Amino acid sequence: MISPAASRASEQELVQRLYARDEAAMTLFYDGYGRALYNTIWRIVKSEELAEDVLQEGMVKIWFSFASYDPDRGRLFTWALNICRNVAIDHIRTRRHQAAARTEELHQSAARHQAAAPTFQPEHIGLRELVARLSPPDQQLIDLLYFNGFTQAEAAEALNLPLGTVKTRIRRAICELAQATR
Repeated sequence: MISPAASRASEQELVQRLYARDEAAMTLFYDGYGRALYNTIWRIVKSEELAEDVLQEGMVKIWFSFASYDPDRGRLFTWALNICRNVAIDHIRTRRHQAAARTEELHQSAARHQAAAPTFQPEHIGLRELVARLSPPDQQLIDLLYFNGFTQAEAAEALNLPLGTVKTRIRRAICELAQATR
């Protein structure tokens, strides 16, 4: 077993070699601390592939910013751990990562929507009866937009009305339907 004094001496030697930009010392650093840094990063990013990428990015950052390391302020591992942790957090905060976290795979989404589509029919919840209470022009508009899948612009073109009029009428019709359900 290595004594704490010997461990500090070997760390001091490693630090001196890293200050001298010794690439072999960086390999020793990676061999000695890489697994612990990886585990900390993995707890943050929750993905093996991503943790490996972030670890490599952290190692590059450690290599290029080693001149800013001050042994009097803390141990080498603590300094490196803070750098890797910050790189992992920065990666999680990126828009690309956030978008990927919110996006589901295409086949999962398609399977769920295919299973749900045939079971939903507006007639089963009495929507047609509610729409029948509206004025005929509003019924026609609701029918085009919600039962036939037209966009507001397509409905405006089909009914030969300005788009603003279609938007106003559909809003009024939806408000009437909401009141009828209360």
